[in-house]
Amino acid sequence: MPFDEMRNVIDYFITFSAFVITALSAGHALLSKRDPKAALGWIALCFIVPFIGPFIYFLFGINRVRTRAKKLKGYLQEADMDHRGRKIIRTPLNSEFVPYGRELVNISDVVAVRPLLSGNTVDILHNGEEAFPAMLRAIENARKSVYLSTYIFETNETGRRFINALGNASLRGVDVKVIIDGIGELYSFPRAGTLLKKQGVDIARFLPPKLFPPTFHINLRNHRKILLADEIGFTGGMNIGDRHLANRTENQNRVVDIHFRLSGPVVEQIGKVFWEDWQFVTGRYEKQIPYSSRAEGSAACRVITEGPNEDLDKLSMILIGGVSSAKSKIIIMTPYFIPPRGLLAALQAAALKGVEVIVVLPEKNNLSLVHWATRNLLWELLERGVKIYYQPAPFVHTKLFMIDDTYINIGSANIDPRSLRLNFELAVEVYDTLLSRELNTHIEKVLERSRLLTLEEVDGRSLPVKVRDALAWLLSPYL
Repeated sequence: MPFDEMRNVIDYFITFSAFVITALSAGHALLSKRDPKAALGWIALCFIVPFIGPFIYFLFGINRVRTRAKKLKGYLQEADMDHRGRKIIRTPLNSEFVPYGRELVNISDVVAVRPLLSGNTVDILHNGEEAFPAMLRAIENARKSVYLSTYIFETNETGRRFINALGNASLRGVDVKVIIDGIGELYSFPRAGTLLKKQGVDIARFLPPKLFPPTFHINLRNHRKILLADEIGFTGGMNIGDRHLANRTENQNRVVDIHFRLSGPVVEQIGKVFWEDWQFVTGRYEKQIPYSSRAEGSAACRVITEGPNEDLDKLSMILIGGVSSAKSKIIIMTPYFIPPRGLLAALQAAALKGVEVIVVLPEKNNLSLVHWATRNLLWELLERGVKIYYQPAPFVHTKLFMIDDTYINIGSANIDPRSLRLNFELAVEVYDTLLSRELNTHIEKVLERSRLLTLEEVDGRSLPVKVRDALAWLLSPYL
């Protein structure tokens, strides 16, 4: 075959292949993406950059995660069916939880697929100075089991203390299992998983990057923070590392945060989430050690899981429902605030109907792009009467969502697309006036030293700053 004809055949083959691959990738994005902006962005990328665009979509745009092959069988036995044949839980109409707000209880009954459980105790732990000693004591006192799941596990002084405590627990015959996110583990070297294996601890990495076969998920991260030591549970926003020691003023990267210690029946729900993740990352089904937590506390609690699997949009739906059902006050404290349009509209509507809506954000943020994107949308809330406060440095990583002095939502999730659509998160909703009173006292002290943002300040940004913030906001579905 003449060279020119061969080149024409090759050109035709390349053109045809590019068209087929682009069409398949764009078609997949069109049919599978639920956010029109994200779908349009991926489709445009596939057509504008043949081969490279579909390759990037294959790496980052396709959700291949399905974790619920066996879906919490213990809860399904207690569940009813909705009109589409899905399992739901119904809190009894004569329940003691009804005075807290029937509307929100109903929403979580249907969405969470877990029962609301009474008799729990929830303790507040400020920063690593309070949280880490309590967590280490729980590990050291454990006699049956210790299960830990974290996003970042540093190997500095704090990390080594946890590694040694987990290793010692394993040596004395405690069943110790640790899940570390495959990307979060890379924040420090040597890796925590390597050191834990040397201590004889059974560890698993959540979707780690691999060369063979090529696997790299920058999204789909396990952002949950879980520690279970016998009948005691811990969750909240803290990773494991020195950065959470807020009193170490010499550390320029120190973080202010709140963690929570839980006891009571809700600990079993947290345990089931850990075991579902363990089965997913290891492929092994192992019998869970039963919990024997006593119902002694005043808090009614329920676990909510969020993730880019069958749990997608559960937390968003519950947060929107909470805002819509609020009668007097809504408080949101979060490090990253890029709410979905539904939640943004609900907050505006709540403020317009007379509910006091307070959003507390860090003045200093460790992610500039997210901070800029947030500034681009704050005017929409300010002009409707929502109060926005900036907390002074150091960076505040606390995550709280509170309604009417009785409902609190705690856990690992931020109010941004990464937490609400791309990460695996764990939240616990708590109905408890005592805990609400303590957290309100904390928030009042925070507001005393925080700065109230005004619409005039936001509108007064220079044109270059407004353009920068708007460009960052365009990237918000992917931040």
